[in-house]
Amino acid sequence: MASQRNDAHPPSVLRLGFAAGVGTSLEMYDFSIYGTAAALVFGQVFFKTGDAWLGTFMSLATFAIGFLMAPLGAAAFGWLGDRRGRRTALFAAFTLMGLATLGMGVLPSYAVIGVAAPLLLVGLRLLHGIARGGESAGAAVFAVEHAPDRRRGLYGSFVALGSPIGTVLANLAFTFVLLLPEDDVTSWGWRIPFLAGAVVLVLGMWVRRGVAESPVFERMAATQERAKRPLAEVVRTNWRRLALIAGVNIGLTASTFALVTFMLSYATSRAPEGLGLPRQPIVNGSMIALLGHALANVGAAWLSDRIGRKPVMLTGAALSLVSALAMFPIAATGTVAAVNTATILGFAATGILFGPMYTYFSELFPREQRQSGVGVGYHVGAVLGGGISPMIANRIVAGTGDAHNVGYYLAGLLALSLLCLLLLPETAPARTHDVSGTTADALARTKPVVTPARHAHGSSSSRADTTR
Repeated sequence: MASQRNDAHPPSVLRLGFAAGVGTSLEMYDFSIYGTAAALVFGQVFFKTGDAWLGTFMSLATFAIGFLMAPLGAAAFGWLGDRRGRRTALFAAFTLMGLATLGMGVLPSYAVIGVAAPLLLVGLRLLHGIARGGESAGAAVFAVEHAPDRRRGLYGSFVALGSPIGTVLANLAFTFVLLLPEDDVTSWGWRIPFLAGAVVLVLGMWVRRGVAESPVFERMAATQERAKRPLAEVVRTNWRRLALIAGVNIGLTASTFALVTFMLSYATSRAPEGLGLPRQPIVNGSMIALLGHALANVGAAWLSDRIGRKPVMLTGAALSLVSALAMFPIAATGTVAAVNTATILGFAATGILFGPMYTYFSELFPREQRQSGVGVGYHVGAVLGGGISPMIANRIVAGTGDAHNVGYYLAGLLALSLLCLLLLPETAPARTHDVSGTTADALARTKPVVTPARHAHGSSSSRADTTR
C-alpha cells in the first residue's frame, strides 16, 4: 500500500518513466536497426548466397536467434531480480544489451574476415537476446511496483512506450543513413545507427542510478520472503498462467515484428516477392504508424486503470486480428500510400493490446516469483511469435507468391491470443478491490506465504501488504 512504503522520497513520475522505458527503447532500437539492416543490407554484407531473397531470409534468421535466447535470459535475470533485486538485474541486462549493440557496429564484413563474420554476428545476437530477456520484464516489474495501485496500468505503459520510441529512433537513424549513396550505405553507413546506441546506453545508466530499488522488493528482502528457486516455483504453482501469457504474446509479437521488419522487406524488395517501392517513403510511413502505436499504448493503459485490463486487451486483440486480415490485401495494391495505410492500421490495433500488457502480466504473479514469471512467459511467447514471424512471412511469400497468406498466418496467432486472454482473470484494482482493501495482486497468490514478520504483526494492513 502506498502509505506503507519506506521510500520517503519516491522518484518523480518523469524520472521513473524514463528509467523504466529507456531499456525497452534500447532493446527495440537495436532490434529495429538490426531488422532494418537485415532487410536492406545484411544479405550483402554478411551472407554471400548468390540469391538476394535467400540472403535476406538468412539475415532475418539471425534476427530470430536473438528471440530464442531471450527465455534463457529471462530465467537468469529473473532469478537475479527475484533474489538480489530488480534494480541490480536491470543494470546488468541493460549493460550487456548495450555492449552487444556496439559490438555489431564494429563487426567486420564477410568480405574482410569470411565466414567468421556471420558467426560473430550470431554470437552478438545471442548475447543481445539473453540481455533482452532480462530487460523488458525487469523494467515492467520495477515500474509497476513503484506505482500507486490505481495507476499501475499507466506506469507499466512507460515500458511499453519504449518499444515504439526505440523503433522510431531506429527509423530516424536509418532515414539519415539512407540519404547516403547506396554503396556507402552497404559499405559503412549501416554501422552508424549501431554505434549511436552508445548514447542511449550512457544516458540510461545515468538515469537508472538515480532511481531507488522497488519498495516491494525492499519489503520482501526485509521479511526474507524471497523464493530460493523462483522459476521452479512459477512452474510448480503457476504453470497455467505462464502458458497463457505466452499464448497472449504470440499473436502480438508476431504482428508487430512482421510490421517492423517483414513489411519493410516486402514493400521494398523487387517483384515477384516484393512490391519494388522506394525505401524512404515506407520508412517515413512506418514512423507515423509507430507514433500512433505509442498513443494507443498510453491511452489503452490509462483506460485499463479505469475499466479493467481484460476489456481493453480483448478489444485490442480483436482489432489486431481484423487488421491482420486487412493490411496485406491493402498493401498488395502496390502503392506507397497503401502500404503506409496498412502499417498504420496494424500498429494502431496492436498498440491497444500492448499498452496494458506488462502491467497485466506483472499482476498475475506473486511478488517473490514475479520477474521470473513475467519474463519467461512473455519471452516464450515472443520466440513463438515475433522471433520467427518475419522469417515465416518471407517463406510464405516465397512459396505461395501471395502476401495475403501472411495475414491469415498472423490472424491465426491472434485468435490464439484472444482465447488465452479469455481464460485469464481480471487483475485491475478498479475491478477487483473488495471492501477489505485487498489488492489485485491477491489474485496472483496461489498459496499463503507465512513469514515471521506477519506472525508478529498480524493486522489486516500487514496482510494486504504481502500481496504487493
